[in-house]
Amino acid sequence: MILKILFVIAIILQFFAVWVAIKLTRVTKYNFSWVLLTIGFILMAIMRLVEFLPYVSTIKPQDYREIFVWGGVITSLAFAIGVFMIQKIFKYMKKVEDSRRLTEKMFLNTIIQTEEKERKRFAKDLHDGLGPLLSSVKMSVSSLAQMKQDDASREIVENTELVINEAIKSLKEISDNLSPHILNNFGLVRALNNFSNKINIAKTIRINLISDLKDERFESNVEVALYRVICELINNTIKHAQAKKIDIQITRENEFLSVVYKDDGKGFDMSKVLEKPASSGMGFSNIYSRINSLKGEISIESEPRKGTVAIIKVLINGEYSIET
Repeated sequence: MILKILFVIAIILQFFAVWVAIKLTRVTKYNFSWVLLTIGFILMAIMRLVEFLPYVSTIKPQDYREIFVWGGVITSLAFAIGVFMIQKIFKYMKKVEDSRRLTEKMFLNTIIQTEEKERKRFAKDLHDGLGPLLSSVKMSVSSLAQMKQDDASREIVENTELVINEAIKSLKEISDNLSPHILNNFGLVRALNNFSNKINIAKTIRINLISDLKDERFESNVEVALYRVICELINNTIKHAQAKKIDIQITRENEFLSVVYKDDGKGFDMSKVLEKPASSGMGFSNIYSRINSLKGEISIESEPRKGTVAIIKVLINGEYSIET
Protein backbone atom coordinates (compact mmCIF):
# COMPACT_ATOMS: atom_id res chain seq x y z
CA MET A 1 0.00 0.00 0.00
CA ILE A 2 2.84 2.38 0.92
CA LEU A 3 4.57 1.58 -2.39
CA LYS A 4 1.40 2.48 -4.33
CA ILE A 5 1.10 5.81 -2.50
CA LEU A 6 4.75 6.62 -3.18
CA PHE A 7 4.27 5.62 -6.82
CA VAL A 8 1.31 7.98 -7.17
CA ILE A 9 3.28 10.83 -5.53
CA ALA A 10 6.25 10.16 -7.83
CA ILE A 11 4.01 10.24 -10.93
CA ILE A 12 2.36 13.50 -9.83
CA LEU A 13 5.72 15.11 -9.19
CA GLN A 14 7.03 13.79 -12.52
CA PHE A 15 4.17 15.37 -14.47
CA PHE A 16 4.59 18.59 -12.47
CA ALA A 17 8.26 18.60 -13.53
CA VAL A 18 7.11 18.16 -17.14
CA TRP A 19 4.80 21.16 -16.79
CA VAL A 20 7.62 23.31 -15.38
CA ALA A 21 10.03 22.14 -18.10
CA ILE A 22 7.52 23.05 -20.84
CA LYS A 23 7.03 26.51 -19.28
CA LEU A 24 10.78 27.07 -19.18
CA THR A 25 11.12 26.07 -22.82
CA ARG A 26 9.75 29.45 -23.87
CA VAL A 27 12.00 31.27 -21.40
CA THR A 28 15.06 29.55 -22.87
CA LYS A 29 14.03 30.70 -26.38
CA TYR A 30 13.27 27.09 -27.37
CA ASN A 31 16.90 26.13 -26.96
CA PHE A 32 17.48 22.66 -28.46
CA SER A 33 19.23 21.35 -25.34
CA TRP A 34 16.28 22.32 -23.12
CA VAL A 35 13.82 20.83 -25.65
CA LEU A 36 15.69 17.52 -25.36
CA LEU A 37 15.59 17.69 -21.56
CA THR A 38 11.86 18.42 -21.69
CA ILE A 39 11.34 15.38 -23.95
CA GLY A 40 13.32 13.33 -21.43
CA PHE A 41 11.07 14.52 -18.58
CA ILE A 42 7.96 13.67 -20.62
CA LEU A 43 9.22 10.16 -21.43
CA MET A 44 10.16 9.58 -17.78
CA ALA A 45 6.67 10.61 -16.68
CA ILE A 46 5.09 8.25 -19.22
CA MET A 47 7.38 5.40 -18.14
CA ARG A 48 6.45 5.92 -14.47
CA LEU A 49 2.78 5.87 -15.46
CA VAL A 50 3.26 2.66 -17.45
CA GLU A 51 5.09 1.05 -14.52
CA PHE A 52 2.07 1.84 -12.36
CA LEU A 53 -0.43 0.11 -14.69
CA PRO A 54 0.09 -3.44 -13.26
CA TYR A 55 -1.10 -2.13 -9.87
CA VAL A 56 -4.47 -0.97 -11.23
CA SER A 57 -5.08 -3.32 -14.22
CA THR A 58 -4.45 -6.83 -15.56
CA ILE A 59 -1.70 -5.63 -17.89
CA LYS A 60 1.60 -7.42 -17.19
CA PRO A 61 5.06 -5.82 -17.44
CA GLN A 62 6.20 -8.26 -20.18
CA ASP A 63 3.42 -6.96 -22.45
CA TYR A 64 5.22 -3.66 -22.94
CA ARG A 65 8.80 -4.69 -22.21
CA GLU A 66 10.18 -3.74 -25.65
CA ILE A 67 8.38 -0.35 -25.56
CA PHE A 68 9.78 0.24 -22.09
CA VAL A 69 13.33 -0.55 -23.27
CA TRP A 70 13.03 1.82 -26.25
CA GLY A 71 11.60 4.51 -23.97
CA GLY A 72 14.54 4.11 -21.58
CA VAL A 73 17.08 4.35 -24.40
CA ILE A 74 15.46 7.46 -25.92
CA THR A 75 15.16 9.07 -22.47
CA SER A 76 18.84 8.43 -21.74
CA LEU A 77 19.87 9.86 -25.11
CA ALA A 78 17.67 12.94 -24.63
CA PHE A 79 19.12 13.62 -21.18
CA ALA A 80 22.72 12.89 -22.21
CA ILE A 81 22.65 15.12 -25.31
CA GLY A 82 20.59 17.79 -23.52
CA VAL A 83 23.02 17.99 -20.59
CA PHE A 84 25.98 18.04 -22.99
CA MET A 85 24.47 20.96 -24.92
CA ILE A 86 23.00 22.82 -21.93
CA GLN A 87 26.12 24.96 -21.70
CA LYS A 88 24.55 27.07 -24.46
CA ILE A 89 21.78 28.06 -22.03
CA PHE A 90 24.31 29.12 -19.41
CA LYS A 91 26.24 31.08 -22.05
CA TYR A 92 23.00 32.79 -23.07
CA MET A 93 22.13 33.53 -19.43
CA LYS A 94 25.62 34.95 -18.86
CA LYS A 95 25.29 37.08 -21.98
CA VAL A 96 21.95 38.46 -20.78
CA GLU A 97 23.36 39.14 -17.30
CA ASP A 98 26.45 40.88 -18.71
CA SER A 99 24.22 42.97 -20.96
CA ARG A 100 22.03 43.93 -18.00
CA ARG A 101 25.02 44.93 -15.89
CA LEU A 102 26.52 46.95 -18.74
CA THR A 103 23.22 48.76 -19.22
CA GLU A 104 23.05 49.52 -15.49
CA LYS A 105 26.63 50.83 -15.53
CA MET A 106 25.95 53.02 -18.57
CA PHE A 107 22.71 54.30 -17.06
CA LEU A 108 24.40 55.05 -13.75
CA ASN A 109 27.31 56.76 -15.49
CA THR A 110 24.91 58.87 -17.56
CA ILE A 111 23.17 60.04 -14.39
CA ILE A 112 26.51 61.01 -12.83
CA GLN A 113 27.62 62.78 -16.01
CA THR A 114 24.38 64.73 -16.11
CA GLU A 115 24.68 65.64 -12.44
CA GLU A 116 28.25 66.93 -12.91
CA LYS A 117 27.28 68.90 -16.02
CA GLU A 118 24.43 70.56 -14.15
CA ARG A 119 26.70 71.35 -11.22
CA LYS A 120 29.23 73.00 -13.54
CA ARG A 121 26.56 74.88 -15.46
CA PHE A 122 24.94 76.17 -12.29
CA ALA A 123 28.32 77.15 -10.80
CA LYS A 124 29.26 78.97 -14.03
CA ASP A 125 25.92 80.81 -14.09
CA LEU A 126 26.41 81.94 -10.50
CA HIS A 127 30.02 82.98 -11.03
CA ASP A 128 29.58 84.69 -14.42
CA GLY A 129 26.07 86.02 -13.88
CA LEU A 130 25.45 86.96 -10.28
CA GLY A 131 29.12 87.52 -9.41
CA PRO A 132 29.67 90.55 -11.69
CA LEU A 133 26.36 92.07 -10.57
CA LEU A 134 27.40 91.91 -6.91
CA SER A 135 30.81 93.31 -7.79
CA SER A 136 29.13 96.24 -9.56
CA VAL A 137 26.92 96.90 -6.55
CA LYS A 138 30.01 96.76 -4.31
CA MET A 139 31.76 99.37 -6.48
CA SER A 140 28.71 101.64 -6.30
CA VAL A 141 28.51 101.31 -2.53
CA SER A 142 32.25 101.96 -2.25
CA SER A 143 31.76 105.16 -4.23
CA LEU A 144 28.97 106.19 -1.87
CA ALA A 145 31.23 105.54 1.10
CA GLN A 146 33.72 108.10 -0.18
CA MET A 147 31.12 110.88 -0.30
CA LYS A 148 30.39 113.21 2.59
CA GLN A 149 27.62 111.76 4.75
CA ASP A 150 26.20 112.07 8.18
CA ASP A 151 26.94 109.37 10.76
CA ALA A 152 23.63 107.51 10.20
CA SER A 153 24.11 107.36 6.43
CA ARG A 154 27.74 106.29 6.78
CA GLU A 155 26.73 103.40 9.07
CA ILE A 156 24.10 102.23 6.59
CA VAL A 157 26.63 102.32 3.72
CA GLU A 158 29.25 100.46 5.76
CA ASN A 159 26.74 97.78 6.77
CA THR A 160 25.60 97.45 3.17
CA GLU A 161 29.20 97.06 2.00
CA LEU A 162 29.76 94.41 4.68
CA VAL A 163 26.65 92.47 3.61
CA ILE A 164 27.73 92.63 -0.06
CA ASN A 165 31.20 91.31 0.83
CA GLU A 166 29.61 88.41 2.72
CA ALA A 167 27.30 87.74 -0.23
CA ILE A 168 30.25 87.65 -2.65
CA LYS A 169 32.14 85.34 -0.30
CA SER A 170 29.12 83.03 0.06
CA LEU A 171 28.57 83.03 -3.71
CA LYS A 172 32.19 82.03 -4.27
CA GLU A 173 31.90 79.19 -1.72
CA ILE A 174 28.63 77.91 -3.25
CA SER A 175 30.11 78.02 -6.75
CA ASP A 176 33.26 76.29 -5.55
CA ASN A 177 31.29 73.55 -3.77
CA LEU A 178 29.19 72.90 -6.86
CA SER A 179 32.18 72.60 -9.17
CA PRO A 180 35.57 73.18 -7.52
CA HIS A 181 37.90 74.94 -9.95
CA ILE A 182 40.86 73.60 -7.95
CA LEU A 183 39.74 70.03 -8.72
CA ASN A 184 39.48 70.81 -12.44
CA ASN A 185 42.76 72.74 -12.60
CA PHE A 186 45.03 71.15 -10.00
CA GLY A 187 43.68 67.68 -9.23
CA LEU A 188 42.23 65.55 -6.45
CA VAL A 189 44.73 66.07 -3.61
CA ARG A 190 44.89 69.86 -3.96
CA ALA A 191 41.08 70.06 -4.04
CA LEU A 192 40.72 67.87 -0.93
CA ASN A 193 43.41 69.88 0.86
CA ASN A 194 41.50 73.07 0.06
CA PHE A 195 38.22 71.54 1.28
CA SER A 196 39.86 70.22 4.47
CA ASN A 197 41.59 73.52 5.27
CA LYS A 198 38.27 75.37 5.15
CA ILE A 199 36.84 72.94 7.71
CA ASN A 200 39.98 72.99 9.88
CA ILE A 201 39.70 76.78 10.23
CA ALA A 202 36.57 76.32 12.37
CA LYS A 203 38.60 74.12 14.79
CA THR A 204 35.59 71.96 15.65
CA ILE A 205 37.13 68.93 13.92
CA ARG A 206 40.61 68.17 12.61
CA ILE A 207 41.12 66.61 9.17
CA ASN A 208 44.52 65.02 8.48
CA LEU A 209 45.09 64.28 4.80
CA ILE A 210 48.11 62.16 3.85
CA SER A 211 48.93 61.29 0.23
CA ASP A 212 51.89 60.29 -1.93
CA LEU A 213 50.22 61.52 -5.13
CA LYS A 214 51.54 65.11 -5.00
CA ASP A 215 50.19 66.87 -8.12
CA GLU A 216 49.60 63.70 -10.13
CA ARG A 217 46.49 63.87 -12.32
CA PHE A 218 44.04 61.12 -13.27
CA GLU A 219 41.02 60.72 -15.50
CA SER A 220 38.28 63.24 -14.80
CA ASN A 221 35.71 60.62 -13.82
CA VAL A 222 38.06 59.11 -11.22
CA GLU A 223 38.97 62.46 -9.67
CA VAL A 224 35.38 63.73 -9.59
CA ALA A 225 33.94 60.51 -8.15
CA LEU A 226 36.56 60.21 -5.40
CA TYR A 227 36.29 63.90 -4.52
CA ARG A 228 32.49 63.68 -4.17
CA VAL A 229 32.68 60.45 -2.17
CA ILE A 230 35.33 61.71 0.27
CA CYS A 231 33.48 65.01 0.72
CA GLU A 232 30.28 63.06 1.40
CA LEU A 233 32.08 60.95 4.02
CA ILE A 234 33.45 64.10 5.67
CA ASN A 235 29.99 65.69 5.69
CA ASN A 236 28.53 62.52 7.23
CA THR A 237 31.13 62.61 9.99
CA ILE A 238 30.51 66.28 10.73
CA LYS A 239 26.71 65.91 10.76
CA HIS A 240 26.28 62.58 12.51
CA ALA A 241 29.44 61.28 14.17
CA GLN A 242 30.37 63.97 16.73
CA ALA A 243 33.99 63.20 15.90
CA LYS A 244 37.10 65.19 16.81
CA LYS A 245 39.43 63.86 14.14
CA ILE A 246 39.35 62.49 10.59
CA ASP A 247 42.31 60.70 8.99
CA ILE A 248 42.38 60.31 5.21
CA GLN A 249 45.12 58.44 3.38
CA ILE A 250 45.27 58.37 -0.43
CA THR A 251 47.89 56.18 -2.08
CA ARG A 252 48.62 54.68 -5.44
CA GLU A 253 49.00 50.92 -5.69
CA ASN A 254 50.11 50.03 -9.23
CA GLU A 255 46.98 50.61 -11.35
CA PHE A 256 44.73 51.37 -8.40
CA LEU A 257 44.01 54.34 -6.20
CA SER A 258 43.44 53.39 -2.57
CA VAL A 259 41.63 55.57 -0.03
CA VAL A 260 41.48 54.82 3.70
CA TYR A 261 39.09 57.03 5.64
CA LYS A 262 38.84 56.92 9.45
CA ASP A 263 37.03 59.00 12.06
CA ASP A 264 36.86 58.73 15.84
CA GLY A 265 33.13 59.45 16.04
CA LYS A 266 30.30 57.62 17.75
CA GLY A 267 29.81 55.22 14.83
CA PHE A 268 26.55 53.61 13.77
CA ASP A 269 24.87 50.26 13.12
CA MET A 270 25.90 49.26 9.57
CA SER A 271 23.17 46.61 9.26
CA LYS A 272 20.43 49.20 9.65
CA VAL A 273 22.03 51.56 7.13
CA LEU A 274 22.55 48.81 4.54
CA GLU A 275 18.91 47.74 4.81
CA LYS A 276 17.73 51.17 3.62
CA PRO A 277 20.77 53.11 2.34
CA ALA A 278 18.65 55.65 0.45
CA SER A 279 16.65 56.65 3.53
CA SER A 280 19.49 56.63 6.05
CA GLY A 281 20.17 60.34 5.55
CA MET A 282 23.91 59.61 5.25
CA GLY A 283 24.27 59.55 1.47
CA PHE A 284 25.51 55.95 1.28
CA SER A 285 23.41 55.24 -1.79
CA ASN A 286 25.17 58.06 -3.63
CA ILE A 287 28.58 56.92 -2.36
CA TYR A 288 28.10 53.32 -3.51
CA SER A 289 26.69 54.47 -6.87
CA ARG A 290 29.73 56.63 -7.63
CA ILE A 291 32.21 53.90 -6.72
CA ASN A 292 30.23 51.31 -8.69
CA SER A 293 30.29 53.59 -11.73
CA LEU A 294 34.10 53.20 -11.68
CA LYS A 295 33.87 49.42 -11.15
CA GLY A 296 35.61 50.08 -7.86
CA GLU A 297 35.34 48.50 -4.44
CA ILE A 298 34.24 50.10 -1.20
CA SER A 299 33.84 48.66 2.27
CA ILE A 300 32.52 50.62 5.23
CA GLU A 301 32.86 49.32 8.77
CA SER A 302 31.35 50.98 11.80
CA GLU A 303 30.09 50.09 15.24
CA PRO A 304 28.45 52.26 17.90
CA ARG A 305 31.12 54.19 19.88
CA LYS A 306 33.94 52.77 17.74
CA GLY A 307 34.11 55.22 14.86
CA THR A 308 33.93 54.53 11.14
CA VAL A 309 36.42 53.14 8.64
CA ALA A 310 35.89 53.30 4.87
CA ILE A 311 38.27 51.62 2.40
CA ILE A 312 37.96 52.49 -1.29
CA LYS A 313 39.83 51.02 -4.23
CA VAL A 314 39.33 52.11 -7.86
CA LEU A 315 41.12 51.68 -11.16
CA ILE A 316 43.16 54.73 -12.15
CA ASN A 317 41.92 54.54 -15.73
CA GLY A 318 38.12 54.33 -15.31
CA GLU A 319 36.05 52.62 -17.97
CA TYR A 320 33.78 55.61 -18.38
CA SER A 321 34.77 59.27 -18.33
CA ILE A 322 32.74 62.23 -17.21
CA GLU A 323 32.74 64.90 -19.88
CA THR A 324 33.99 68.33 -18.94
